[in-house]
Amino acid sequence: PTCTEDGSYDEVSYCAECGEEVARKTVTVPALGHDWQADGSCSRCDEKQDVPVVNPFVDVNEGDFFYAPVLWAVEKGITAGVTETHFGPVDACTRGQVVTFLWRAMGKPAPETTSNPFVDVAEGDYYYDAVLWAYENGITAGTSADHFEPNSACSRAQVVTFLWRTMGKPTSTAEVTFTDVDANQYYFGAVAWAVENGITVGTADGL
Repeated sequence: PTCTEDGSYDEVSYCAECGEEVARKTVTVPALGHDWQADGSCSRCDEKQDVPVVNPFVDVNEGDFFYAPVLWAVEKGITAGVTETHFGPVDACTRGQVVTFLWRAMGKPAPETTSNPFVDVAEGDYYYDAVLWAYENGITAGTSADHFEPNSACSRAQVVTFLWRTMGKPTSTAEVTFTDVDANQYYFGAVAWAVENGITVGTADGL
């Protein structure tokens, strides 16, 4: 038998005196069923199942608009929260954190360059590889030629622009109606793309 299919064997009777076969019948052995492990894999075969992610955060509740995205990000290894039990959903994200989230979401690609232009990004920082990867791929150029400001808060404009550049700067024909988004701003194309793809609807009062 396997996990999903029945097995069988022949049960044979022999004459005790001459040893000749006198009877034979096929016996069915029921399928074993999967032996699921904690990681969702079966110990007997190659099958895998989705393992529900347990919400570890006391400040993330079902019904919050960010509930499913947070659990998805935890499952994908994009974030582990600010502590084991807190996600900090209303905290501002730093530039170092946002670039690291993107880098992890893209599979943690190793940067090809070892040239670091930023004096405030040091080897050993958790965001070091993420920043170098983002820099060499044109996702960020820093806040100046030699500063990245990893601990500064990342604005909504910066976040949406990082996302847009990560996706290859796709063009968009979506109408941007936000009164605080000017066509001459660096983030205009990114905002249009984000609106078209349902990534943002802006904040209150058309901003």
